[in-house]
Amino acid sequence: MKKVLIIRFSSIGDIVLTSPIVRTLKNQLENIEIHYLTKKTYGSIVQNNPNINRVYVLGESLNDVIRELQKENYDFVVDLHRNLRSFRVKKALKKPSGTFSKLNFEKFLLTKFKVNKLPEIHIVERYFGAVKKLGVKNDQAGLSYYIPNEDQVRLADYGINDCFAAFAIGAQFATKRLPKDKIISLIKQISSQIVLLGGPSDIGTAVSISESCPNVINLCGKLNLNQSASIVQQSQVVITHDTGLMHIASSFEKKIISIWGNTVPEFGMYPYQPSKPANYSIFEVKDLPCRPCSKIGHNKCPKEHFKCMINQPLVEIAEAVNSEF
Repeated sequence: MKKVLIIRFSSIGDIVLTSPIVRTLKNQLENIEIHYLTKKTYGSIVQNNPNINRVYVLGESLNDVIRELQKENYDFVVDLHRNLRSFRVKKALKKPSGTFSKLNFEKFLLTKFKVNKLPEIHIVERYFGAVKKLGVKNDQAGLSYYIPNEDQVRLADYGINDCFAAFAIGAQFATKRLPKDKIISLIKQISSQIVLLGGPSDIGTAVSISESCPNVINLCGKLNLNQSASIVQQSQVVITHDTGLMHIASSFEKKIISIWGNTVPEFGMYPYQPSKPANYSIFEVKDLPCRPCSKIGHNKCPKEHFKCMINQPLVEIAEAVNSEF
């Protein structure tokens, strides 16, 4: 039996993007036991993955987790986070390990000087550099996401039609989100029923949207992540920003309308559906001299004009959504 530890502390999308590594390790190596280390907040994302034998979660103390991990006697550590904490874990375990290139310098060049030296490669492909020593290769089967039975949502319980669009209105940073008035304007051009998805921080925005748009069902703050994933899985099309639910939608090979603000697909985090590359459409305001302004995002536009979202082609986006019904 070979025992392998995978490390990815956060966030939702990044963890979902590690699922091909988990699957290929399980399928391509005989007699392997896979453990996964992540933050407590994100444990539910990997807890139901049948390819993972045990999940360790990081709470307040990294040292406590390290002491537990040292009892496992791993054969190999796959570091898919590559930060100071993952380095501390590897140093403490003293086992062979593999990691991947984060391309931080190349991202710095693009965000600071608008010089693009990034390779045209998805981050999933870069993740596979961490398991190269084990002889594991990408199976090109895409992402995986597993919803427990208790979190499967019955659409009728919320008055949702069989044919609807899911709209993930949230994102961690404001510069990755369409402003509320733009979302309202977009939805008013869409003929189908729209189900709004988001967390507690999106409730206020979602209430305003639902008050202005009669074709909306607001589920923001009412579902856990797995239940939101169930809604995504049952949708006809998913409208989303550059955020975690976009990657969950990719795992179900959904049609995706992807709206990008201050970040850019060139970072390698666009929807990953290798067998169905035509399944997603990316909408972005190109040729802005200030974009990208960050590899993650800001709480407000540094230039105060927010053209990367204000100038989005709403008519074209609405047409792309309507074409799926």
